[in-house]
Amino acid sequence: MKKMDFHVRNGRTLDKHKSPLGLLKANELSARTENNGVLASASNDSSGQARGSFCCIAPDVKVGNNVRFSKFVNLYGCEVGDDTKVGAFVEVQKNAKVGKRCKISSHTFICEGVTIEDEVFIGHNVTFVNDTFPRATTMAGSLQTEADWKVETTLVKKGASIGSGATILANLVIGEYALIGAGAVVTKDVPAHAVVAGNPGKVVRYFEPREQQ
Repeated sequence: MKKMDFHVRNGRTLDKHKSPLGLLKANELSARTENNGVLASASNDSSGQARGSFCCIAPDVKVGNNVRFSKFVNLYGCEVGDDTKVGAFVEVQKNAKVGKRCKISSHTFICEGVTIEDEVFIGHNVTFVNDTFPRATTMAGSLQTEADWKVETTLVKKGASIGSGATILANLVIGEYALIGAGAVVTKDVPAHAVVAGNPGKVVRYFEPREQQ
């Protein structure tokens, strides 16, 4: 496995490869592309967004220390905490937050309004939703803008795990250390330590708290 590391301190790249991260909020960042990826040089386009061959990470993204990015990620206006790993083809939209020591697997979509606390596992191809009644156009027939709808939020609490292919609808909370089964469609709040499966998702059992296991 070939890896290419890059290091940034106060927004300045410290090695010969340019960072695709643009302006950083953290004092120091260490990140790497994996899976035989080579970090390509990047430059800001007319919109101010940093673009490279493999990563597209806007300059307004707040990135913690020792965050690892795989190839083909797309992040803008969001936050990613220390020691988190973000897989290939992941998109994280503005005003979304990912905590520390999380694992975000490939092909996952984290939309605006989603907050993921520390130590959360997100499987492959997980989709979050922030609009219960989405429409492409207004009543007048013009394309909707941000002024035409309100972002609906979702909170994933510390230590929860979400299986591959799950869909998480808006206006709900997934409790601490809950486990969402692969392919589940979560339509309402999930209690702490609960195991949820199916469509619509239902609680099938509970885990004991970690300190009691």
